[in-house]
Amino acid sequence: MELIYSAQKSGFDPQKRYRNPEHFDRPEAGVTGVVVVGEWPKVVDAYESVGVEVLELEAGPRRALMVADQTALDQEELIGKLRAESGAIRVLIESAEGLIPLEHPEAGELPIRLFDALSGIHQGIAGIKAERDSLTAENESLRGEVAGLKAAASKSVDESAEIEALKAALDTAKVSYRANASKEALQKQVAELAGS
Repeated sequence: MELIYSAQKSGFDPQKRYRNPEHFDRPEAGVTGVVVVGEWPKVVDAYESVGVEVLELEAGPRRALMVADQTALDQEELIGKLRAESGAIRVLIESAEGLIPLEHPEAGELPIRLFDALSGIHQGIAGIKAERDSLTAENESLRGEVAGLKAAASKSVDESAEIEALKAALDTAKVSYRANASKEALQKQVAELAGS
């Protein structure tokens, strides 16, 4: 695959693959040849260091560019606008990283779209946090109920053991009692037995 590194804004050949050298950070895998238009020594050195053949071409003459609204803008003015947009995007990235509060950018289509996407993500996360807090409160309430049920079950087991002990004492003394007698009734019979 052959790549062309050029800072051009128009006049692309649809049969070729282009990359903007301003955004270059490392050579791409699978590249067999590179054409570099203009002075981009970082790109040239990086590809040559991995054994890829590089052809360097001089950049064409400086000229005005036509943009969507059909007005001619000087390259410096366009670069200034792109830098401002890039700066706004960097601010939004810092907001997403939690370094600064998220604020709506003043201009630029990409920064505004990114702000809208980040706002949606932020709202989604806020909703998830609210749901988590609600579930945490519900979980704590359920834990309290479970602890109460365990205490009641433990008390019931202790009371059953005490009733069985009272019945055993009455059985030993050969005193009759109702099979479904309450604990208090059994205690009264045992007390009468001890008093006699």
